[in-house]
Amino acid sequence: MEYQRKSAEFFLDLLKQSRRGKFKIYLGMCAGVGKTYRMLQEAHNLVNNGIPVKIGYVETHGRQETEALLQGLPILPRRRLYYKGNELEELDLDLILKLKPEVVVIDELAHTNIPGSKNEKRWQDVLEILEAGINVISAINIQHVESLQIELAAYFKVEVKERVPDKVIDMADELLLIDISVEDLIGRLKEGKIYKKEKIETALANFFQEEHLQLLRELAVKEIASHTIKKHEKTTIREPKWRLERFMVCIGTDEKKARNLIRKTSRMANYYQAEWYVLYVQTPKEGTNKIALDKQRFLINNFKLATELGGQVLHVQGKDVPELIVEQVIQMRITTLCIGRPKWPFFRILWTMGLFRKLLKKLEPVQVDLIILS
Repeated sequence: MEYQRKSAEFFLDLLKQSRRGKFKIYLGMCAGVGKTYRMLQEAHNLVNNGIPVKIGYVETHGRQETEALLQGLPILPRRRLYYKGNELEELDLDLILKLKPEVVVIDELAHTNIPGSKNEKRWQDVLEILEAGINVISAINIQHVESLQIELAAYFKVEVKERVPDKVIDMADELLLIDISVEDLIGRLKEGKIYKKEKIETALANFFQEEHLQLLRELAVKEIASHTIKKHEKTTIREPKWRLERFMVCIGTDEKKARNLIRKTSRMANYYQAEWYVLYVQTPKEGTNKIALDKQRFLINNFKLATELGGQVLHVQGKDVPELIVEQVIQMRITTLCIGRPKWPFFRILWTMGLFRKLLKKLEPVQVDLIILS
């Protein structure tokens, strides 16, 4: 029965994909590797072959080589918005949907739209354009992928504000790596081909450190490899010889800890092409009239994050937390249960470990793997 359901879902996905526009993403380790340049080269190639292309939004950052490639390409006017007394430009989503070009080039997929725009994020604009049957070529840097924020946080002091859910990257029909050696990239920076001269020393001392760039390059290569494997598995459905994997992670009201647990579980589930769930057990002491407003806001934000990453949220109420966790494990046919490691003082750990032992005892008759995440 499970195989039949998967087969039906697979066919439904094929029907949806046939109506949706094709999606191509150029992925790079960071700014300056040549993503926009390559997109514009492809646009010229398409135009030369008689395929209607429009430039929806391209950011050249003043790079002369990139700006030169805009010559001869049909550039759509941008939408003008006023924000805090300033006139700003944004992608004109309505114009693209009205014109319905065969291919549209839209740079900076992770961009946050100006307040007052139809969508909060540019990737949401792109999804609307794809649903309208328009093909899209876009670009993104690896540090903007949502589920990679845990690895990146260990190296970069500044949080990446503009992020794209993994499900958007997974939708790409083509994910192409624009690669360059770290040495060549630093050379381009020093030559003034990425930023203006006054910004070069600051960039070298911060983001463009060799260790940082090596990490980003490694993550970009891994993302391409993972996408290729997942794409292959999606197009070849076979009756499984083993159990189908299902992950579930238990979270609380701690915003940062819960966010990290969600991202880690999402990453593991995506690797196995598995369904995954986020479980929040609301105890009597966490009732709506008892829990602080900031904790409620943290929960809502984390539920939203889980949904954006492709997970499903399970919200149950009760006093016996281990019992309720096991009930959901059985009901949802979970194969891997993920929980966070407590970081409380010793006397609190004693109480928590009692719950942990109770959970382990209740899980004994259930065929489920248990992962304790840091």
